[in-house]
Amino acid sequence: MNKKERPIIADLVNEGTTEMERFQNNTLRPIIKMQHTLLIAFLKNHLLKRKVDFSVIPDKKKRSNISSFFKTDNNFKNIVLGFIVGHFSMDEFAFYSENSSEINRRILQITSQRIKDSIAEIS
Repeated sequence: MNKKERPIIADLVNEGTTEMERFQNNTLRPIIKMQHTLLIAFLKNHLLKRKVDFSVIPDKKKRSNISSFFKTDNNFKNIVLGFIVGHFSMDEFAFYSENSSEINRRILQITSQRIKDSIAEIS
């Protein structure tokens, strides 16, 4: 089993950064980056279960399919959220609990974009 550590992403937090942006850049982005391989594997498995042959679909349609999963498939979204929220510390979880809908939106948006940018890894 591979031990995972949160990567440090420099230069994302400036003086005028809000608390939510700071949380996004110091917590969410490193966790999402750390979980990248798992997220890609999960999407591949999800496509297999749905009998979607991604290799024959044009790139634009692939991006559309990924967007669709993130918009309409609640089971898919909840699992992705679990991959990320499960890595929060107690302090991070306390902040998450107070702002869960906004943070969930940000998690799904960042994750969706990251997966779309990694289409080559899926086919």
